[in-house]
Amino acid sequence: MSLNMDELDEVSQILKLLGDKTRLTMMKLLEKRECCVCELVEIFKMSQPSVSQHLRKLKDAGLVKENRKGQWIFYSVNPNSVQHELIQNLIAFVPSQDHQLEELEKKGLRISCD
Repeated sequence: MSLNMDELDEVSQILKLLGDKTRLTMMKLLEKRECCVCELVEIFKMSQPSVSQHLRKLKDAGLVKENRKGQWIFYSVNPNSVQHELIQNLIAFVPSQDHQLEELEKKGLRISCD
């Protein structure tokens, strides 16, 4: 498969975006389940504005989508992204992050936004 320059630029931008360990880990976490910002704040031990900034970058690139439930916004991988196949192939190499979600559940924080 041959990529034209626009496609090459787009793939390059996606790889730069996911070159950040936090965003790459977020994509792996969001691969199977949607998460609220508050859950990601707890997992990454980061401020809410920092987590939101990472999510905004992923959303602006079309890699994640939002699902509003009342006053809360949940994020998940966007299956309609032009780069969805690339993303799936990349995050297949990322170790499972299921233990992070299991820890939240043990602490009673898995669905703390409802």
